[in-house]
Amino acid sequence: MKLKAAGAIGICMTGAVLYIGPVYASGQVKAADVLKSVTQGPAAEEVQIESIKEVVSMPVGAAALLESEKTEEEYKEAAEEAEGALWGYTNLGISNVDDNLNIRKSPSEDGKMVGKLPKNAACELLAEEGEWTYIRSGKVEGYVKSEFLLSGWGAKKRAMEQVSTVAVVDTTTLKVREQPNTECEVVTMVPKGEELEVVEVVDDWVKIMVDDEENFVSAEYVKLEEKLGSAITMTELLYGQGVSNIRVDLCQFAKQYVGNPYVWGGTSLTRGADCSGFVLSVFRNFGISLPRTSGLQANAGTKISMSEAKPGDLIFYAKGGRINHVAIYIGNGQVVHASSPKTGIKISNYNYRTPAKVVRILPND
Repeated sequence: MKLKAAGAIGICMTGAVLYIGPVYASGQVKAADVLKSVTQGPAAEEVQIESIKEVVSMPVGAAALLESEKTEEEYKEAAEEAEGALWGYTNLGISNVDDNLNIRKSPSEDGKMVGKLPKNAACELLAEEGEWTYIRSGKVEGYVKSEFLLSGWGAKKRAMEQVSTVAVVDTTTLKVREQPNTECEVVTMVPKGEELEVVEVVDDWVKIMVDDEENFVSAEYVKLEEKLGSAITMTELLYGQGVSNIRVDLCQFAKQYVGNPYVWGGTSLTRGADCSGFVLSVFRNFGISLPRTSGLQANAGTKISMSEAKPGDLIFYAKGGRINHVAIYIGNGQVVHASSPKTGIKISNYNYRTPAKVVRILPND
């Protein structure tokens, strides 16, 4: 029997019954949520899985991990057999660092940097060479120090904790709405291919996060996928060279905090900041004082067009005509910003949502 309505799954473990969710409206449950529940807690390594009574339709491979009446050892063996069906990786590795793991062209500390692997991001383990491992992640291939990688069962457990569901936009321009109906306000527009953080599926609508606010998109125009973080290319990290002194320095300074946490009301680049707190603290490092909120920051400089934007200019976004988010343009059509509690400080396409205003704070050089 398969569960058809949103609800929970009962798992009998060492005499206790544990109920978890969520279950998609279609009757599917996220495999990762089930897997998390059996790998968390202080006794996770010792727990015996006596039975799993009900498993709704899951991704191929992931379901194999949840076969009933398995001991922990059998569970791990099933995980090894399912390798290749989990999130597209055949030999999964996870970065085990506090911030970012450097990826180099050659297996040496002096090797040219070709990218960075953020904390808990995933990679394909391709080969070992002494203390180094050759990996592929996103658009980046290169060497990382093996001591900072999780592999095997450890990587799978970490991945189960970190995997998130995203809604990939599958139409030219997607309308993001304030409520799950077509009569309400359109908050912003999102281009094809953008990935939106999913909160839950509500009938024919998907509740998503646009930066730090919940909104809705029609399920008809998105594809739901489970994703793990991947490497950041050097183009994303270093773009801006040759633009100008202070602009390059400011962008480089801001990008070193990618992966750090989002904290509403915060201004700390390391312990957590919200969007305007991040911008305020970055500019303060260069002796420039800005107002505290994004609305006030939007009036602090000179308004320019997007076609005039240079690295270091500010791009603002609005909801209902009111500025509610700010990001730093870093060139190459990208911005760096403190987005949401889930994603923290990240790099996005400048038009991941509709820009409302572009402002120049730095000298016009």
